[in-house]
Order: sequence, then structure tokens, then C-alpha cells
Amino acid sequence: MSRASWILAGAAALAGGSYWARKHPSACPYALRILVEGPHPGIPRKRLLEALEPKTGERILEIGPGTGYYSLEVATRLGDGSLAIFDIQQQFLDQTARAGAERGIQNIEPTLGDAQQLPYGDDSFDAAYLVTVLGEIPDQNAGLRELHRVLKPSGRLVVGETFAGDPHVVRFSALRERAAGAGLSFETRLGSPLGYFARFRK
Repeated sequence: MSRASWILAGAAALAGGSYWARKHPSACPYALRILVEGPHPGIPRKRLLEALEPKTGERILEIGPGTGYYSLEVATRLGDGSLAIFDIQQQFLDQTARAGAERGIQNIEPTLGDAQQLPYGDDSFDAAYLVTVLGEIPDQNAGLRELHRVLKPSGRLVVGETFAGDPHVVRFSALRERAAGAGLSFETRLGSPLGYFARFRK
């Protein structure tokens, strides 16, 4: 097989894999955690903090913390508040909580479960965020409805997405439509050609 044929075959396999991943959404396996440890093209920590605006004393929810790339920065800004981290894989929760403890961060609260049915009461959080996670939820509309439910009145939701190789990326137009369907009002978008953060309000 010629070099050009190998390149075409590889491109076809990659496209096929991305298509399959989009049709069969699932969380990144813990065995592939190196993929979520950073850096995150187009969606750096600084930009998340700008979109989320975490404040001392708030209770904030993060869906899908991975290995804590964003979690530790957010938790340190909450002071006597708390960061609830929620994931479908216990290993990610354990690693993030352990990393926080190693840095003296004591306000991280891990919970295992499915984002399509959150185990929190109505109006529980001042804010919530999820980064490169929404596209991994089989029913995105259900996930957004649950986030709307657990947010306090006027609570804010930040969704981050990257176009740099994420097969589950949710394009902004689709996100805005689904968020509106869940009762969330669009406020602002921060980003670049590589990725974006969008903030919504309950």
C-alpha cells in the first residue's frame, strides 16, 4: 500500500471512530486519564474562572472533574464554600479528592452517579459547570434539565467545549438550543477557534 493510501485509510478510520463516538456517547475511561490531564486547547483554567466567577462562600457543582484540572482552582476560590464534584467513575473522584487533600484543600465533596439523574435537592447550587462532558452524556437534554433543577434561582451554568480532537464536542448552536429547552437563558460566550465557554442563567 502506498503512503497516500495509508494516510487516506488512517483518515477514514479516524473519521469513522469519531462518528461512532458521537453516536455512542460515553465517559472517558479512567485508563485514558492522560487525555484529560491537560493542557486543554482553547479552554484554559483562566477562561473558565472568568466565565464562572466563583465567589467565597458559594456552593458549586462540577460534573465530570476528570483528574481535577479545573476543580482545584475553583475550590481554592470558594473559601468556606464548597465544590461538589460528580462523576460516573469513582477513580476520577478519588484522584481529584486526593489531589485536593495534598494541597490542603478541604472543601471538595465527591459523589458518584449518573448526570441524567442528579442526587441533589432542588435549588442546591449557586453555580455549576462541566467541561468537555456534556457530549458524553447519552441524553444531553436530561442532563441540562437536571442542572437547571439543582441550580438556585438566578444560578449560573458554564459549559466548556473544545474543537481540538474531542469526538463528543457540542457545537455552540446546538448547546444554546438545548439549554433554552431546559429553561436556561444564554448570557455570554468566551473563547477562540479552538474552544469556548458559554454561560447560562436559570
